[in-house]
Amino acid sequence: MTTERVTVRVLLLFGDQAEIVADVPPEERAEPERYPAADIAAAAGVPVAELPGVRLTAEVGDDGRLSGWQRA
Repeated sequence: MTTERVTVRVLLLFGDQAEIVADVPPEERAEPERYPAADIAAAAGVPVAELPGVRLTAEVGDDGRLSGWQRA
């Protein structure tokens, strides 16, 4: 079983959630998805307040949800 990793970017924080988009040109992006900011920050080793603008890689699950956050 092969795990797919994708490159994403944190657009902004919305409360305790981080809005995540694919790290592609804006015209190619889908709508942002929200994930718990604290989970991403802990996995990537980045303070929550510094997440906006950070590029990460993440594993794509069978359900299409992202996990396994790492700094890109």
